[in-house]
Amino acid sequence: MRYLHALTALILDIFRNRKLLWQMTKRDFRQRYLGSYLGILWAFIQPTITVLIFWFVFQVGFKSMPVANFPFILWLVCGMFPWFFISESILSASSSVIESSFLVKKIVFRVELLPIVKIMSALVVHIFFVAVLFLMFAIYGYSVSIYNLQIIYYFFAMICLSLGISWLTSSLTVFLRDVGQFAAMILQFGFWGTPIFWNLNMVPEEFQFILKLNPAYYLIEGYRQSFIYKEWFWQHLHLTIYFWIFTAVVMFAGAWCFKKLRPHFADVL
Repeated sequence: MRYLHALTALILDIFRNRKLLWQMTKRDFRQRYLGSYLGILWAFIQPTITVLIFWFVFQVGFKSMPVANFPFILWLVCGMFPWFFISESILSASSSVIESSFLVKKIVFRVELLPIVKIMSALVVHIFFVAVLFLMFAIYGYSVSIYNLQIIYYFFAMICLSLGISWLTSSLTVFLRDVGQFAAMILQFGFWGTPIFWNLNMVPEEFQFILKLNPAYYLIEGYRQSFIYKEWFWQHLHLTIYFWIFTAVVMFAGAWCFKKLRPHFADVL
C-alpha cells in the first residue's frame, strides 16, 4: 500500500510538472542532434531512409508475399515502428540519470522524471513514424479506419511498459554501468524473438503461448490489429489482462528499485 501511494504521488508529480517535462524534452531533443548541420531534421530523415530501405529490400528486391492479404511491407512496418519506440526509450532512458548527474545532486528535483524525458523524446519521433505509417497505407489505397484510434491506447501502454523498465535500468546503471549494455543485448535478442519479421503462425501452436508472454508481442500485434486485422484490444481479453498485470508489476518493481537507490545516486555520481 505504501508503494502504491508513492507511485500515485509520482504520477501526480508528473502531471504537475508537465510543463517542465515538455521543456526538458525539447532540450533533450535538440541536444541529441546539436552540432550537426541539419540539426533535429536528422530525427526524421533517419526514419524515412529506414522505411525506404525496407520498402526496396522486401517489396522490390525479395518481392515478399502478402500477409493477411496485405502487402508485406505494411505488415512489417506495423511491427517495426512500435519496436523502434520501445527499444529507443529503454536504451536512452537507461543512461538518463548518469547523463544528468548535475540534476541528481539537486535535492528539490524529482530524479524519477529523467527517464520520462527520454521516453517523451522518443515519442516525438514515434509520432512521426505513425504519420508515415498512415501515409504508407494511404499510398497503397487503404483508408483511415475507426480502429486506428486504438493507437492512442497503445501509445499509453508502450509508455507505461517502457517507464517501468527504465526506472529499473536507469537506477541500476548508476552502480553497474554494464546494465545498459546488458539491456541492449536483451533488446537485440527480443527483436528477433518477437514476431516482427516473421509470422507467429510459423511456430507450432503448442509453443505459441511462450512467445505471447513477451509483452512486446501484445503491442506489436496491437498495431497490426489497429491497421490490418481491424480488431479491438478488448477482443483479446486474456492477452490484455496479462499485459497490464505484467506492466503493473514492472512499474512497481522499477519504482521501488528507483526509490531505494535514489538516496545513493549523488555519492556514486
